[in-house]
Amino acid sequence: MAVATMDVVVIDCPDPTALARFYQQVLGGKIENEGRRWVDLFLPAGPRLAFQEAPGFVPPSWPSADGSQQLHLDLRVTDMESAQERVLELGARALDLDDDGGKRDFRVYADPAGHPFCLIRP
Repeated sequence: MAVATMDVVVIDCPDPTALARFYQQVLGGKIENEGRRWVDLFLPAGPRLAFQEAPGFVPPSWPSADGSQQLHLDLRVTDMESAQERVLELGARALDLDDDGGKRDFRVYADPAGHPFCLIRP
């Protein structure tokens, strides 16, 4: 029997409102508590992401054993090319693009605060 249910994924960052807005543009949803140290993003499909101000935040380094990514989000997309174009416009940085001519089903990016995330095809 389960002990708990998943409520929220919380992401440390230097600017919770800015990072919440980035993910809102990528995933949709409604932001609550803008301008505070803890900002919620309620996603359309039901789950919630939260962004917590972390003084002295140091972004993870990927790929690196010295600055482990610790956690990343896999975001499912139907059109990899247009999704890539949009996340880059929104401030993401490419970390590992598909250099195999479209054979892979994922690409790796860093959000504006430096957290790795992947766009994946089903």
